[in-house]
Amino acid sequence: MFITILLLLISVVYLACHCYVHNGLNGRIFHKIPGPSGYPIIGNILLLLRSREELWKVLITLPNQYYPIYKLWAFSFFIISIRHPDDLEIMLSSTKYIDKGIVYDILHPWLGTGLLTSEGSKWHSRRKILTPTFHFNLLQQFVEILVEKGENMTRSLKNAEDIVTKDLVPFISEHTLNAICETAMGTSLQGMGTFQQQYRKAIHRMGELFIHRLFRPWLHVNWIYSLTPKGREQKEILKILHGFTEKIIAERKNYHKCTGGQYLRNFDKETMADDKETTIIKKKRLAILDLLILASQEGLLTDLDIREEIDTFTFEGHDTTSMGICFTLCLLAEHKDIQDCVREEVDTIMKENEGNLTMKSLQDLQYLERCIKEALRIYPSVFFISRVNSEEVQLKSYIIPARTIIHLNILGVHRDPNFWPNPEIFDPDRFLPDNIKNRHPYSYIPFSAGPRNCIGQRFALLEMKAMIAPLIHNFYVEPMEYLKDLRTGADLVFRPLNPHRLKFIPIIKECI
Repeated sequence: MFITILLLLISVVYLACHCYVHNGLNGRIFHKIPGPSGYPIIGNILLLLRSREELWKVLITLPNQYYPIYKLWAFSFFIISIRHPDDLEIMLSSTKYIDKGIVYDILHPWLGTGLLTSEGSKWHSRRKILTPTFHFNLLQQFVEILVEKGENMTRSLKNAEDIVTKDLVPFISEHTLNAICETAMGTSLQGMGTFQQQYRKAIHRMGELFIHRLFRPWLHVNWIYSLTPKGREQKEILKILHGFTEKIIAERKNYHKCTGGQYLRNFDKETMADDKETTIIKKKRLAILDLLILASQEGLLTDLDIREEIDTFTFEGHDTTSMGICFTLCLLAEHKDIQDCVREEVDTIMKENEGNLTMKSLQDLQYLERCIKEALRIYPSVFFISRVNSEEVQLKSYIIPARTIIHLNILGVHRDPNFWPNPEIFDPDRFLPDNIKNRHPYSYIPFSAGPRNCIGQRFALLEMKAMIAPLIHNFYVEPMEYLKDLRTGADLVFRPLNPHRLKFIPIIKECI
């Protein structure tokens, strides 16, 4: 009897709160925005409780149906999706709307509150600490690693001495994971075959679990999620991911202790010098982890803080870059004329540099860069970001009430025919200087924009060039499957659900 009365009381209180939220000032403002009709109490939740593939279809259909803004709601959660560049500019250019909100809270068990997920003063502090990581002189050291990993990837195909067919995603991600582990942690997974596969699968599986949990509000409560089979699976995956990171941090700290900290000494002076001819420490390559260890010695970070940032960089720098490379190669394979132009540019640069790639030669690959940018337009690795506003926001056509989850639709704006004529066509010339001039600056945001833009975007472009250039120099690429047949599903990054294979045909070099 008591339990029945208690449940009845809870239901009455909830219904009263629900009516207040939806019929109060914020609710009335919110419901002026167009969107699909919902059911009482549960709103649009049934629209979202679908397979990843079906959910993806919903998420790409609704933005066109309710252009350029629409709403969804479930229980007391208000969600707005925007895609017009004017609205995106209002959100992204302001320092007032930098909080990520509950969408990213689900990532806290994995990434903690590192640069991706932190807010307020903590985010400002972390951004300040990490900005020197991508200084020009330190990037030069990273380029050596990126070029080396690109050569390793090409060599693995050349060793076959024949036409090779590869399922692109696992093939590319193996090498981008090696690259980010060495640049972020100073440790390569190369040669750690079984563990490397386990580690890569763990990262991908965490993305799938995130999406599953995201659209089920009751699973946002950690103790409830921990009791579910997927919650228990996440716990085991986190043991792998955190265990590896903590082991590397401990080993790296011990290394610096045993060497008397000689490679950290004068870090700021040596690395940040304006003179580009400055000799940087060559005996031991510096990694992002070294900068974080130095910050910890100055009392700015704990070991947990370091782990948060290393996990964040490993996830963001591996998966997103991998998919950027995959889609660029797929598009080049389907557009032989453009592929030939890229090869001509790469061959010329290679000849001028005696077969070597450097920071400068990568920067000189301007046509390849335009191809990568166009690939990221059509298939942005990060196809959405989210914000939550602490106050009302006046957008172009509507007011967004405070404490709304705002979905910034990067894929939608990148394929908007109002800003990109024939948006489905792959055309690298869209990024010629004359064609960029009058384009809305927020119609192309593959690395976000404004104060919370991607800190590693220069690094990402250099890595994509370093991986793609030697492949195109040594192989013709031809499609086995076509992008028009691509199956996709909701995920943390834009990736195919089905294997997507390319054929690598060796180029016979003429002996001179």
